[in-house]
Amino acid sequence: MSKLCPLIIIGGGGHASVLVDILIRQNRTIKAVISPDCIRSRRVFREVLRLKSDSDIESYAPRDVLLVNGIGPSPRLNVRQEINNYFIEKGYQFETVISDSAQVSSHAVLSEGVQILQGAIVQAGVLIGEHSIINTGAIVEHDSCLGSYNHVAPNATLCGQVTTGQNVYVGAGAVVINNMTIGTNSVVGAGATLTRSLGAGRTCYPSRTLIK
Repeated sequence: MSKLCPLIIIGGGGHASVLVDILIRQNRTIKAVISPDCIRSRRVFREVLRLKSDSDIESYAPRDVLLVNGIGPSPRLNVRQEINNYFIEKGYQFETVISDSAQVSSHAVLSEGVQILQGAIVQAGVLIGEHSIINTGAIVEHDSCLGSYNHVAPNATLCGQVTTGQNVYVGAGAVVINNMTIGTNSVVGAGATLTRSLGAGRTCYPSRTLIK
């Protein structure tokens, strides 16, 4: 499918507005934004058609559009994944979005649906799993391997050779030192520094770096 294929954005909130801003700057064609709520209060949406229901996407053939999931990530919630799976089963594909201001090594591998936002840095040897988000100003250092549906929040840093499972959430400003492993469904809280590996379903809190 052509990389210039028209796009449909799922969601009309803040995360979606950031993605639309990136895509407009790249002269991408946005067919519609899917949102049950009015989106006109956000200037970036004012020239974009709003459709009210996810089911409206099915009026477009999978071969004619690419989807972009604009629903903001939340720790341990699977809403984004459930929506993606529904449309993938119907034959739709998801676009990978990379801001022009992001620095992504040509030796990094990004899977389908990955989103790299403004000012993020992804270094050589990095592998980012499907539908993961590297948010504004976040850094993923060399040879790290991230699972699917990860979120590295604004200004978080993963030092070299970090490995994560699926649905991992690294909060804003958090630091994960090199060679750490973070298990599936785990959370590194905003501002925390992770200095030892974290098992599945665990949380690393800031300040005290308390793990429960």
